[in-house]
Amino acid sequence: MRNWLIGCGILVGAVFSEGAMAQQETTDIEALIAEMSIEEKAGQMTQLSLEIVSKGDGYNVQRPHELDIDKLKNVIVDHHVGSILNCAGEPHTPARWAEMIGQMQQLATQQTRLGIPLLYGIDAIHGTNYTKGATLYPQEVGLAASWNPELVEQAAAMTAYETRASSIPWTFSPDVDLGIDPRWARMWEGFGEDPHLSATMGVAMTKGFEGEDVSAQDRVAACLKHFVGYGAPRSGKDRTPAWIPETMLRELFLPPFQAAIDAGAKSIMINSGEVNGVPVHASSWLLTDVLRTEMGFEGVVVTDWYDIWNLVERHHIAKDRREAVKISIMAGIDMSMVPMDLEFTAILIDLIKTKEIPMSRIDDAVRKILMMKKELGLFEKPVMNPKDYPLFGSEQHRQIAENAALESITLLKNDAVLPLDIGQKLLVVGPNGNSLRSMNGGWSYTWQGEQTDEYAKGHDTFYEALKRLGGNKKVDFEAGVAYVEGKDFKHETMENIDLVKQKAEKADVIILCLGENSYTEKPGDLDDLNLSEPQLALAEAVLKTQKPVVLVLNEGRPRIISKIADRVDAVVQTYLPGNEGGIALAKLLFGQENFSGKLPYTYPRYSNDLLPYYHKYSEDLAHNDGNVYEDPFFNPQYEFGYGLSYSTFGYSNLQVAQSQLSADDQLEISIKVTNTGKMDGKEVVQLYSSDIYASVTPSVKRLRAYKKIAIKAGETKSVTFKLPMKDLAFVGQNNKWTLEPGEFKITVGDQAVMINLKGQVTTLQ
Repeated sequence: MRNWLIGCGILVGAVFSEGAMAQQETTDIEALIAEMSIEEKAGQMTQLSLEIVSKGDGYNVQRPHELDIDKLKNVIVDHHVGSILNCAGEPHTPARWAEMIGQMQQLATQQTRLGIPLLYGIDAIHGTNYTKGATLYPQEVGLAASWNPELVEQAAAMTAYETRASSIPWTFSPDVDLGIDPRWARMWEGFGEDPHLSATMGVAMTKGFEGEDVSAQDRVAACLKHFVGYGAPRSGKDRTPAWIPETMLRELFLPPFQAAIDAGAKSIMINSGEVNGVPVHASSWLLTDVLRTEMGFEGVVVTDWYDIWNLVERHHIAKDRREAVKISIMAGIDMSMVPMDLEFTAILIDLIKTKEIPMSRIDDAVRKILMMKKELGLFEKPVMNPKDYPLFGSEQHRQIAENAALESITLLKNDAVLPLDIGQKLLVVGPNGNSLRSMNGGWSYTWQGEQTDEYAKGHDTFYEALKRLGGNKKVDFEAGVAYVEGKDFKHETMENIDLVKQKAEKADVIILCLGENSYTEKPGDLDDLNLSEPQLALAEAVLKTQKPVVLVLNEGRPRIISKIADRVDAVVQTYLPGNEGGIALAKLLFGQENFSGKLPYTYPRYSNDLLPYYHKYSEDLAHNDGNVYEDPFFNPQYEFGYGLSYSTFGYSNLQVAQSQLSADDQLEISIKVTNTGKMDGKEVVQLYSSDIYASVTPSVKRLRAYKKIAIKAGETKSVTFKLPMKDLAFVGQNNKWTLEPGEFKITVGDQAVMINLKGQVTTLQ
């Protein structure tokens, strides 16, 4: 009965209307479910890692990688497993991916009773980062700094193309977690701290991945992660508990997921931690009541790595694995990323047979999995031919990645040292100055990105790009501090400081490249947010030379730099800019391109001052009791949305079409922006609202809209925003979206205007 759906007449649907096609697909899926055994259904809900079907022992797979056909048959044919993920610690060429996945799909479609194709998933989060020769763009935090959703959609579409060229139809991206805590190791995987910016970027990436038709051979299914509250761990450590009031959860953390769900995201991955004392994998309230019923999500819900077992081993809410499976599946999990054994499948089969999990819950999960496979076109074409993808790794795609890096890199300080002149003698120092690994960060060729310098050869580091543009004899390098190979990202060693000082004496400008080595997930936990002691010592050494110093930051989260920030001449934040970050930085430093990036997070000044920009008034003001204590309470190194340019921009003539509005009205705002500098540039026009008073203490301000515009030197442009008044609502004490009458302050640039909402309190649906 191979290719079962085709046998049911699914191909005849080409002559149907779109609605009739959808009905036919649903009918065929239901017929297939009716034919499936309990074992086949449990297999579809199982996802295993590539290591389990590879030659070798557990995670210690053979190098070069090879599939073990006997293991593969056991998993796919005997146990009906429906999904595999990962790369087994080694990137592969598109041809090799097609060969491996082709073997899997041949077994799934030709040697099983029903011929259901396999669903392969991968963490293609900044390009197809587990495929050799793929184009790697900036990590998500860098893309957010571009404040350019169109560019983000382009990068995601490029990734979808190259991922499908690798015969992989499913990416575990975008990450729409809010990076509300800069200590968190996964901050760089998301779009920063703001819900509106994260929502617009998440929508752009989802659309780029899935397009208008996710079955197209250049599109992949998106997977939102990690639902929900993952980015606010109380300890700052990965996979640790979050304590989030429901009002805050609904107002800040859910909206980016809702926006991407509304944009059509096909799947969603669950937070590995717990929220308010309940692991999310065990929360039927979050997974069923909120996600399914309230938010209307109809796609596949997949766990993160090992997380059902973690209900026993880390969270201690299940007495054994059997209870953990029952709790999580009944809470709303459709597919378990097991990932290294078949125990989940066996337990699930037994729970079905003993009727401890009703068949209706199982059928619901399997239905969603099969529908996603059908929507991806896997029943018709489960494997792609890499030769059909001539743009894989092309110059066209490389240019998109370079543009993304150019628009994301953010100028935070410039005391007339930039742009550099061609011909100046430059000394590049620091552990990040000549490293493709640190430029890309984690999830690059391997999980921790430790082999990036090997696999990304041919791309320029910061030093190599500056040398290329500035001249071989004019640009020199001396690390001064080196990351210790074979150790985690925190291990550093001082080296050749005397040589750094000697070379610095001959330099006109020192380019000080500091930050972090690559890390991913739990291995990225740290105990001190300050920049490391060896790097600070290196900074002190070069500052003593009295030469101009340009601090180039290359980091996944904002490390504290307050000890040196006021003494360097310029500060540039590159985030994790990908393989094209070197050439992008060089063009910006030499003034061949203009800076336009803006911070997607608040850059803290102190490790005990980690407030987001949307903090409350009481966190910013001294207690008004006559006390003379007047130290600022909110004093970041750089504010959210901040970023300089070689141009300057003036704002004027802020106007509102009407200042008295009702709940159903639309607020129309216009402002003029003038490039008062001598260089063409791009400016991110940001609109904020401040609720003057409300029944739940309001934030000092909230981003409500933004537009990135190109303005020539001396040119003035008028920018208009149209904002439904309902966008100014907040989640009230009853946990409902509420719009209350009163005054609001609207701020754009250095301009502000007051508006007044008339009428009664409105509860929004």
